[in-house]
Amino acid sequence: MFDPAQPSTLVFLVVAGLLAGAVNAVAGGGSLLVFPALLAVGLPPLAANVTNSVAQWPGYVGLVLGARRDLSGQGRRILRTSAVAVVGALLGCLLLLVAPGEVFDTIVPALVILASLTMAAGPWLKRRIGDPATAASDRRGPLLIAVFLAAVYGGYFGGALGVVLISTLSLFAHDELYRLNALKGVLSLVVATITVIVFAIGAPVDWAAVALLAPSTLLGGYLGARVARRMPAAALRWAVVLLGLAVGLALFVS
Repeated sequence: MFDPAQPSTLVFLVVAGLLAGAVNAVAGGGSLLVFPALLAVGLPPLAANVTNSVAQWPGYVGLVLGARRDLSGQGRRILRTSAVAVVGALLGCLLLLVAPGEVFDTIVPALVILASLTMAAGPWLKRRIGDPATAASDRRGPLLIAVFLAAVYGGYFGGALGVVLISTLSLFAHDELYRLNALKGVLSLVVATITVIVFAIGAPVDWAAVALLAPSTLLGGYLGARVARRMPAAALRWAVVLLGLAVGLALFVS
């Protein structure tokens, strides 16, 4: 069982939060670090999932603050995509709370593995997509539909939500990748805000774990966003991918 009074548990979760916030800003997928960390300290899968979703919120705040210059000129795009993200995240949260716990226990290993594979395929997707700056304009309809579906996923599980979002934005939005990365941070924050509100009311959030993770993800997200343009993401990406695959396989056999 989770014991927040244990010094080793405190240090373990704080470090996990710092790394997750930084990875979210640089490569995406930091929640795949926090989720297994919460499982490791004794939380059951559903509680670990909702606690992870709530604890990620400050990290997205830090990411947005660190990348705010890159949001300039994206006002209309932010409003449109944020509106559909709110609806999608609400639907995902409600699906999680309404469906029996056994459904989540069955689905979550596949979601972890799918999120990990999506992260691994990130560079390949970018090569297939090409340079988004060469497109004439956003493909608005497909963009909004894809963001809605990504937000449903984020409300239900949320692991590697940033990876799903940046892949979506790269496919359907016309802009430089670093500006889309900043928009990814805004949409991640929108989805996380909805999950915080909904899960605080009706889900088994472990608030002691949130109290440990929230400040560290905030600091990690801010620092990660500040160095995101200069820091190579390949090593981080593959470390998270391998960890996610290991966690998914472990959940399958447990």
